[in-house]
Amino acid sequence: MTIPLETAADPANLQRLVIEPLSRVEGHGKVTLLVDEDRHVRQARLHIVEFRGFERFIQGRPYWEVPTLVQRLCGICPVSHLLAASKACDHFVIGDAPVTPATERLRRLLHYGQTLQSHALHFFHLGSPDLLFGFDSEVAKRNIVGVAAEFPEIARQGVLLRRFGQEVIRVTAGKRIHGTLVVPGGVNKHLSGEERDYLLQDLDRTIAWSAEAVELVKRLYAERKSFHNDFGSFRSPFMSLVRADGAMDLYHGALRAKDERGATIFDQVGYDRYWEVLREEVKTWSYMKFPFIRSIGPENGWYRVGPLSRVSACDFIDTPLAEAERRRFKGVSGGKPSAVTMAYHWARMIELLHAIETIDNLLHDPDLQGNDLVRSGPRRNEGIAIIEAPRGTLFHHYRVNESDQVTMANLIVSTTSNNEPMNRAVESVARRFLDGQTITEGLLNHVEVAIRAYDPCLSCATHAMGKMPLVLEVVDAAGSVVDRRVRN
Repeated sequence: MTIPLETAADPANLQRLVIEPLSRVEGHGKVTLLVDEDRHVRQARLHIVEFRGFERFIQGRPYWEVPTLVQRLCGICPVSHLLAASKACDHFVIGDAPVTPATERLRRLLHYGQTLQSHALHFFHLGSPDLLFGFDSEVAKRNIVGVAAEFPEIARQGVLLRRFGQEVIRVTAGKRIHGTLVVPGGVNKHLSGEERDYLLQDLDRTIAWSAEAVELVKRLYAERKSFHNDFGSFRSPFMSLVRADGAMDLYHGALRAKDERGATIFDQVGYDRYWEVLREEVKTWSYMKFPFIRSIGPENGWYRVGPLSRVSACDFIDTPLAEAERRRFKGVSGGKPSAVTMAYHWARMIELLHAIETIDNLLHDPDLQGNDLVRSGPRRNEGIAIIEAPRGTLFHHYRVNESDQVTMANLIVSTTSNNEPMNRAVESVARRFLDGQTITEGLLNHVEVAIRAYDPCLSCATHAMGKMPLVLEVVDAAGSVVDRRVRN
């Protein structure tokens, strides 16, 4: 639900419009717009109002509890935190030694199942209503129920694509949410032949549907190409993991950043060197941090992560169907990193196709049925890991003492890296579509559409705990509260 609130809030006679809560995103946030007497937008900001705390909560806990604790950050992408934390905690068990081949294959299978289900959830359930019906269409049908009523086959395929990804997670980790497969140093079960065969049953159909999803998003993009190209778009640096040969890799690799022209800022930066190239800034009006590239500085060093960044920054994708689509995508942007915010949806579906192709390869890999699951070795007291979560690059960094208790934790979550870009997109859309206009629900939804393109996970980014309250106040022009509603 989107509610405008107006106040004569300050000496400049600026009025405040508040979009709260943001709809069709994970977690709680709001947007505030300051407009003058002529309805010109003076300021637009995305506020994350949840409390960030997990980096403190886990201090003092033994490291082997960390993977299962941090995946409680979120019910949408727990696998990402489980894997990142476990990879970091591997250092406390095996030092710099690699995990066993079976462990890596099982972890990758789990990770790509998570990517598949998360991308399907976002595009079909959260993003497609805007693209199929229009940004200012009737709010009552601008949702997944409306999609199911008017486009039943699209909705069905979206639901079943997500279901397949969830089944990969369930079969591999034991549960669809908060599974227990991954432990520091390895995994605690292998995938049986029967479990593999069960997943293979629906594989061909899922690959076909994934390819159709790419065609759908390309068609929706092309139908309003010039509009989408300009909507909340801007040039920016990009960052992601890539393999040593430059290929996209969502589970393992080194950091690469490119500027808006495609020139390399840094490349092949290992996990343990991330602090040499990145820093984080705190601002008073948000609980979410603002990371930036150290060599550029906080003012201009912000960057984008996620599907758009990964497809733009990698040299190739090592699965044939997704690589063919990447080439088409890059052709539209002239070979340079794409500046188009709405192209996140297109890149997301290319990654969805890559995920199911990778799952296919893994299910036919003989190492997947291996029984050598846990390895030990000389330990370290510091562990750093980076993976590509569905929403972007995810950092987990821990230190432990001689009693194996966590003494320091730092997490840079995907949505955190996209914090400044989302604010830029909000301001761009607000100034173009709301400036000088009579504000309607449809126009305010334009602002939300720009945020939803990034698929933000606000709970992950702020590390909220429990059910956060929603307080809605209606304020008259004199600044007096005329009505108030509280939930939780």
